[in-house]
Amino acid sequence: MGVLRSTHSLEAEVEEMRAMLLQGRRSAVDAAADSWKLRSAAAKRAADGDGGGGDARAVCVTGGISFVGFAVVNRLLALGYTVRLAIETQEDLDKLREMEMFGEMGRDGVWTVMANVMDLDSLCRAFDGCVGVFHTSSFVDPGGVSGYSKHMADLEAKAADRVIEACVRTQSVRKCVFTSSLLACVWRQNYARDRRLPMILDENCWSDESLCRDKKLWFALGKVMAEKAAWRAARGRDLKLVTICPALVTGPGFRRRNSTASIAYLKGAHEMFMEGLLATVNVDKVAEAHVSVYEEMNGTAGGRYICYDHVIRRAEEAAELERQLGISNRIYRGIPADPTWFKLCNRKLSRLMSLRRRCTYDFYAIADD
Repeated sequence: MGVLRSTHSLEAEVEEMRAMLLQGRRSAVDAAADSWKLRSAAAKRAADGDGGGGDARAVCVTGGISFVGFAVVNRLLALGYTVRLAIETQEDLDKLREMEMFGEMGRDGVWTVMANVMDLDSLCRAFDGCVGVFHTSSFVDPGGVSGYSKHMADLEAKAADRVIEACVRTQSVRKCVFTSSLLACVWRQNYARDRRLPMILDENCWSDESLCRDKKLWFALGKVMAEKAAWRAARGRDLKLVTICPALVTGPGFRRRNSTASIAYLKGAHEMFMEGLLATVNVDKVAEAHVSVYEEMNGTAGGRYICYDHVIRRAEEAAELERQLGISNRIYRGIPADPTWFKLCNRKLSRLMSLRRRCTYDFYAIADD
């Protein structure tokens, strides 16, 4: 979001994003699911019912060229959605043009609109005509030591409030998927260590804002403040909201394309590692989770969803993550880890995604019979 980049860095990102587009690698299960969803698109349009003049398959994505946002856009396009990218700067627009996004991702499937997440009117114009909004953008400070500052946390909360307010005011918008972070859940005050079993940490848990301030965990503070602002703004309004709380997002090229956010996320990583709360998730799973939850929002989906696929428990895993990011002594410091006090739980999201895959399998089994 308006982050200054060197020419070399920009060119590298463009080349990597173009390569990702050309590869188009998806598993057989995903391909089957996509085909089934496209076949049932007509039925979904009738069920979704935009009620405000919007196209039931039209969605807007903020931060669509970020690491997570780009993956979400890719997933949406693969499933036949029409995607509008809310772009904040001319630099981001130039990047899209350089990577020939319109040609590779479907000429009529994606288009851009300039919108400032701090400007309510521009957001309303960007969202107009879309039924759903994916708010994936966030603030980063490449000039800061941690990549994120206390000021950024305040800005992110204000932006979240404006995005939800714009969703509510835009007649066509009915649903919003909000990208938060696992950091909005894990930073809790200390508990008694004489428990016989670890405490379960799931989507019902919230990070303590006072603790985040005391420890200067600005990235975590920003995420919890922004998510709470979104829920406050949506409360009692005519808008369906869900939030996705992903762990540290990894995947091909994440060091280059997501290094600033990754470094900010890992502030306090040693403590998370010791408590069994340092987890990662592949960016493709994050994208799948966003779209899966969105498509179930007319049914059972609602509330918050923790999203991770691996918990880092061993010293060699911590060392490998540090090596990938080009850092040292952030996670493992030679002290034996005994992460027994907390246990992450993503059962809510796992059940939803497993059910969707099972329904897709059953559809093809019936069709084959």
